[in-house]
Amino acid sequence: MDINTIYKGTTTIGLKCKDGVVLVSDSRASMGSFIASKEARKIYPISEHVAGTVAGSVGDAEKFMELLNTEASFYRLQNGKELSTKGIMTLGTHILHGNRYYPYLVQILICGYNTESNKGEIYSIDPIGGVTEEDVASTGSGSLTAYGVLESEYSSEKTIDENLRLGIKSLGIAMERDSATGNHIKAAVITIDGYKEIPNDEVKKIYGEVKRK
Repeated sequence: MDINTIYKGTTTIGLKCKDGVVLVSDSRASMGSFIASKEARKIYPISEHVAGTVAGSVGDAEKFMELLNTEASFYRLQNGKELSTKGIMTLGTHILHGNRYYPYLVQILICGYNTESNKGEIYSIDPIGGVTEEDVASTGSGSLTAYGVLESEYSSEKTIDENLRLGIKSLGIAMERDSATGNHIKAAVITIDGYKEIPNDEVKKIYGEVKRK
């Protein structure tokens, strides 16, 4: 199968804040130059305080996130507590490295809130299991454009509200310049209170405010 016949999704952003983590994505899946879906999911809750974003093959991304979600659920049932962000990241790297000869065509961000250290965590994982810990990370074809905004305005000392606005702003700019990124902006946050998706109306309102600046 030609790579251009695979449904692919971009762009995603993860931002560490002083009170949690922000996740932002678009909702477009492309198949070559064809827009295959306008409602592709790219932010996935994994456990109460951990979520992931995906860029790449939609099918591979869905199956990979199902695996992480299932393993995190088993761990919680067996141990009576949540698998940590680092633990889920480690599990993900083992799965990807174990399939390196037939790789998942994905780039993953594992984001979470560490309730023991009271800090956000972001891990960027490549398709064969290489991992880096980041304060700010973006994946997908629109990431270069997004980074142009993030590099000049991001700070890990900003609050969730401040970095949510920045994430939406940078994703919006990526949508304007990258044809594979588009349709809707989706956002979620992870704090000590857990994972929460931002309502679409609120995201649209914020985008309207930051777009005018």
